[in-house]
Amino acid sequence: MSTIDLLRHGEPRGGVRYRGDGVDDPLSERGWEQMWAAVAQTSDWTHVVTSPLRRCREFAEMLARRLDLPLDADPRLREVGFGAWEGRRHEEIREADPEAYLAFFRDAVHHRPPGAEPLDRFYARVREGILAIFDEHPEGHVLLVCHLGVIRAATALALEMPLATFYRMHTPYAGRIRLRRTMRGIELWIGQ
Repeated sequence: MSTIDLLRHGEPRGGVRYRGDGVDDPLSERGWEQMWAAVAQTSDWTHVVTSPLRRCREFAEMLARRLDLPLDADPRLREVGFGAWEGRRHEEIREADPEAYLAFFRDAVHHRPPGAEPLDRFYARVREGILAIFDEHPEGHVLLVCHLGVIRAATALALEMPLATFYRMHTPYAGRIRLRRTMRGIELWIGQ
């Protein structure tokens, strides 16, 4: 059985804002504390995989060194691009264009921010990255340090949920989910 623990990065510097693959803020001091607390009860990980964005990568590098584990950075597992919304705060967008803001949350497939990465393309690349981890570590237990969008895509993969509902799921900073590939398929585990 192959297992992937997906760990969302901690709080980045700069506060809450749309931070996709175009804004690469490092973790705040609080974000580092959140991450170390999240792995305090370390598991039996055999490998660490990370998004190449620094809010994930810098912690993953330090943890892999500390645990003496191999580390890979996979560009397929970077956050979704938010186009014109990159770096902007939610309130700013909601006030500037409330209709577009609400449409995005009602149907994220057909109502993307201008210049944003298409959601189906994002899902396809994350799906490919996750399936590659399963294939490369058929009996392993991998820690994947990643983004909320990647966790949403992993959830969509396990539950075969429609992408239009993508933004109805939330995971806190340094929150975790687990995927297991068994003979029954990919299973989602919450609160391991």
